[in-house]
Amino acid sequence: MKKVRLIAIAGLVAAVSLACTATRFSIPPVAQTSDGARLPGKVIWHDLLSDTPEQTRAFYGGLFGWEFRAIPGGNINYEVIYHRGEAIGGMVDQNRLPATADISQWVAVFSVADVEKAAAAVRSSGGTVLTPPTSLGERGRIAVVTDSQGAVLALLETAGGDPADAGDLPGSGEFLWNELWVGNVDKARDFYSSVFPFSGEERSLPEGDSAVEYLVLQSAGRPRAGIRTKPGDDLPTAWISYLRVADQQELDDILSKVEALGGNVLVPATPRPAGGMVAMIAGPSGAGIALQTWPPRQDVAQQEEGR
Repeated sequence: MKKVRLIAIAGLVAAVSLACTATRFSIPPVAQTSDGARLPGKVIWHDLLSDTPEQTRAFYGGLFGWEFRAIPGGNINYEVIYHRGEAIGGMVDQNRLPATADISQWVAVFSVADVEKAAAAVRSSGGTVLTPPTSLGERGRIAVVTDSQGAVLALLETAGGDPADAGDLPGSGEFLWNELWVGNVDKARDFYSSVFPFSGEERSLPEGDSAVEYLVLQSAGRPRAGIRTKPGDDLPTAWISYLRVADQQELDDILSKVEALGGNVLVPATPRPAGGMVAMIAGPSGAGIALQTWPPRQDVAQQEEGR
């Protein structure tokens, strides 16, 4: 088993540009249907950089039934990930990139109204623009950046609008939440509020005998992401994506398959203060992702209090 990491060295992502910009091919939109509106601050997509694409397909297919479909019409280094017929993310073959080190990781893609202005705000707020705004055809214009403490994310100005805010809960095996693990929550708040139209709601989460500072980022009246202090000083600053799992039985079943499918359980199923369970796994490439049980009728705000 290769060494497992939660995130790769941020600067290496500059060689990637989320994989497609070097070829200048058009990538499908992130929204299958849209009213044309943009929702700045919303995480609208997730891309996986993997140096083990074949094993990664088998891994996520075995755990969640995901399908990986190549884009027809050209030798494009990009596959769209589908879950029950819905596009939920993409995968890039790291082996086809000019990277000299392993950069396998999940990258959260945030909506922006104007990618040029957002990239400029990143620079002026202490972040770094790794890949300047670049066209992905039908998808829109994208920039890969790091925040002021080194976490990697992408900014996407969609060409035809963002996926609408849905009232339905994501299905089991779909993306549920995104959370920044960081050393300085106040500094992160300042950065993200300067790039996105975020307001913040502070919460204090019990963790053992102490409490963890937690900030819920909101835009357009909805929670979009969370920021918390890192659970360990040795961990890098990173965005962590969460997949929804219906209940503990399903979580236990998924975790029982991880190693046989070539992955690793980084953090076993652990109770959350407000109920439910959370675990963290890594696929064959070493890219980490979290799993969280989420009852179908529990309010988002109530659930967030238990992170």
